[in-house]
Amino acid sequence: MSVTELSSSPSDDSQPRLARLSSVAQHLLAQARAAGANQCEVVCNEDAGLAVNVRMGDVETVEATRDRSVGITVYFGQRKGSASTADLREDSLAATVAQACAIARHTENDPCAGLADAALMASTLREFDSWHPQPFDADRAIDFALACEAAGREQDARIGNSDGASMNANASLSVYANSHGFLGAERATSYSAGCALIAGEGDAMQRDGWFSVALAQSDLETPSAIGLKAAQRTLARLNPRQLPTGQVPVLFSAEMARSLIGSYLGAVSGGALYRRASFLLDSVGTQVFPAWFGIEENPFLLRGFRSAAFDAEGVATRQSPLVEDGIVSRYILGSYSARKLGLVTTANAGGVHNLQVKSNAGDLASQIKAMQRGLLVTELMGQGVNMITGDYSRGAAGFWIEHGEIAYPVDGITIAGNLKAMFADIETVGSDIDLRSHVRTGSILIGKMTVAGNG
Repeated sequence: MSVTELSSSPSDDSQPRLARLSSVAQHLLAQARAAGANQCEVVCNEDAGLAVNVRMGDVETVEATRDRSVGITVYFGQRKGSASTADLREDSLAATVAQACAIARHTENDPCAGLADAALMASTLREFDSWHPQPFDADRAIDFALACEAAGREQDARIGNSDGASMNANASLSVYANSHGFLGAERATSYSAGCALIAGEGDAMQRDGWFSVALAQSDLETPSAIGLKAAQRTLARLNPRQLPTGQVPVLFSAEMARSLIGSYLGAVSGGALYRRASFLLDSVGTQVFPAWFGIEENPFLLRGFRSAAFDAEGVATRQSPLVEDGIVSRYILGSYSARKLGLVTTANAGGVHNLQVKSNAGDLASQIKAMQRGLLVTELMGQGVNMITGDYSRGAAGFWIEHGEIAYPVDGITIAGNLKAMFADIETVGSDIDLRSHVRTGSILIGKMTVAGNG
């Protein structure tokens, strides 16, 4: 593959390629039914990508990729078998079906196995402005990454080193089909660029960076903007201090606040619930957050990172709240986990779609001013979250706030609490929403957490 195959030249061949994948999927379904499967489903994917990495003005890597995968799952009663291939030749496809059938015949019955109910299949299929192929060759990608790094390094003499800059582009096509007669095709592009810089010397060195991501290349931040933000964030971390151990308000910056929402999503996901491995068991209808708090799922957002008319099982998606007035409205379920729990799928096979966390406050600066004194967290380290108990303990770095202003950077600290108490103690969610993710949230202020420092 030449790197320019990522782009849509004057002739965009994505629709013929989707048609070919659809034909392959239907052919495999027919073969599986002929082999005796009472239910079956097929997923076909094609991906093309370009990734460039530079460091200190030199090109380190240029990688062009092109991948294809075809997977089939068959059900004989409630016995399941799956197999996959990257080879579209007829003999390879036939062997893949045969392998999936052989596996199914040797597995145990699972009363929850099978396709999602036919009545739940999506009937209206559409796109959400997620396909924006652009001519983007290796030379242009290199120039973009070099410009990001140069813009950052030129900001201040204290920035003496770099952890590199990157530019990535990807185009993906996918088809899902099943024996209910459902067939859905999707296509999407994505672009990202980022830069990480190092300031200071010896043990006093600090690292930080910035990145931009979008479905359309034109929506990326400029190289100079990315480099400038990376430099500002890196310089702000110089000469950090530690903090004494105590309990203080903790404000998670927007990009860090996403991890709090991610912990909540994990706790209300079907897999954790039916395994009884969540601190939010039997939580639907209960108050977990403050009464003003809400999370809305919107699968139909134009240019949303996770927009889709159907989930990974073909079930029609819908806009609905996950949390409303602080109360858990529903879990996050595919058909299998729903059956395990005696419930109905929420069209979340494959994960959540675009989430919007409700804001009740101004931007980050206004939240800092209102907080007066406490900790602003801009980096989290480690995986210290116990999803069974909700206990939370992670390494952190950020800034100490005094008199409503940033006083100095801090690192070498640990923040701790329990997620259930932390969720209940959320005081504000800012309007400074980070749009670089399918989880859209502003900064989140928790009224009190334990900060473990140097004494």
